[in-house]
Amino acid sequence: MTPSRLPPRPRRRSPYGRTGWTGRLGRIGRAVRIGVDVRTALGVVGTLLAWFALAFVAPAAVALAAGEPPWPFLVTGLAAAATGLALKRLTGSRPPLGLREGFLVVVAVWLLVPAFGALPFVLGRVPQLAHPVDAYFEAMSGFTATGATVLTDVNALGPDMLFWRQFTHWLGGLGVIVLALAVLPRLRIGGRELLRSELPGPVEMESLGATIRETARRLWKVYLAVTAIGVVTLAALGWSGLDRRMDLFQAFSYATSAVSLGGFTPQNDSARGLAPVTQWVLCGLMAVAGVNLLRLYRLAVLRQIRAVARDEELRLYLVLLAVGASALAAELFADGTVDGAGGIRHAAFQAVSVMTTTGFATLDWSTWGTLAALTLLALMFVGASAESASGSIKVVRHLTLLRFARHGLEQAVHPDAVVPVRVSGRVVEGPALRSVLVFVLLYLVAFALGTLGLALDAGEGAADAGAFTALGAAASCLGNVGPAFGAVGPFGSYASFGELSKAILTALMFLGRIEIVPLAVLLRRGYWRP
Repeated sequence: MTPSRLPPRPRRRSPYGRTGWTGRLGRIGRAVRIGVDVRTALGVVGTLLAWFALAFVAPAAVALAAGEPPWPFLVTGLAAAATGLALKRLTGSRPPLGLREGFLVVVAVWLLVPAFGALPFVLGRVPQLAHPVDAYFEAMSGFTATGATVLTDVNALGPDMLFWRQFTHWLGGLGVIVLALAVLPRLRIGGRELLRSELPGPVEMESLGATIRETARRLWKVYLAVTAIGVVTLAALGWSGLDRRMDLFQAFSYATSAVSLGGFTPQNDSARGLAPVTQWVLCGLMAVAGVNLLRLYRLAVLRQIRAVARDEELRLYLVLLAVGASALAAELFADGTVDGAGGIRHAAFQAVSVMTTTGFATLDWSTWGTLAALTLLALMFVGASAESASGSIKVVRHLTLLRFARHGLEQAVHPDAVVPVRVSGRVVEGPALRSVLVFVLLYLVAFALGTLGLALDAGEGAADAGAFTALGAAASCLGNVGPAFGAVGPFGSYASFGELSKAILTALMFLGRIEIVPLAVLLRRGYWRP
């Protein structure tokens, strides 16, 4: 008699999806009882890094075309891909991304992406960026679209490193995470939380499609279209002979910096050596790039002219640009710094460049008088529109604070009146108002601590920075503007700062790009509680 075969014993499965390392990570997560799914967050970070590795193909191709060794970019790309795939492998299948995990993803990505972005500078032994602190500073400045630099001679870089430096600006302008949401179908679940953490604001981000992926795609379509228009327009100025300095590479470099509101240029003199017509084109390009990209889409594609015209943030943005340019022109004319039509151009260019946090310059504003310098410092705290590549506080938050202040005054006169705070016809609820107040408070605290740290380091002789230079450097890096005053003016460099000062400024650029809140949330003990 043939013995009956017993059914196979069922395999025990981990409640976290897989056995092995995945199961161990899951059991560790359950044992420590944290309230955030680190495994899910790391899995998304791994996916983003694996796709980010493709960005190194473009500079490797430029290196081959220029006769330079491409291996620093290829090795870095392989390292980024291997790290991303390893994280995905270790984390295995994962539940949907939540709001808590979104904060962790944003912080991790904006720390890791500049780290990999700095590797080609170190591996390529770029003379001015061979030190890891300097390389990370430059990469963080690039990806956060800040424009601060430790280079004292930009022209000494090879074409491959110059291209990579500019390309980091363009990728980081709108954001690597927004690009990933636009192209990766695996991020469609939890994408809203990720986009909300990447592009925070005082009001709920409006949708331009049925899904967050469609909204992210349309944001990038507008971003690409404005970039293409900028490159073609600037290149046409060179082809027509209006600006013989503007070849195709220069057009690409200046257009990507202007659209990303960054400020890196392939020349030591920023925009000073460009023809006046080129400076006007860049001024207009910066002003357009500072508009909410969703508004540009509604205007250019959906033809919703009336809806865009009623947007109070856009109106205030344009008014502040005009007021800043006019005030700066009046101060410069009164001091005798500029005169004639060229003076108007220089004043308008500097006002637009600083307020949109781009950082281009046609004149050395570090030599201007006190009143003009204070005007520029004030513009560093304004910023451009929400859902643009701009840094700083942004116009919509200033508008919300103004409306909230008016609401408080009306409540003081009429305590029983119910007067909602409205921005562009939409009621700003209590949680949104609190988020604005919290952000502005954290922003000012970060600015104060950064200034104090720079001043103390300068007092120890590690950095060549006076009090006003430290103040301007902290405001500029936190607002993602780039250049400041004194030795770190628009034609200067942060190379003279000590390593501690550079680390502080790098942290300020990082905080300015993620808008502080995600990291502040992670530092709270309640974030990790179940």
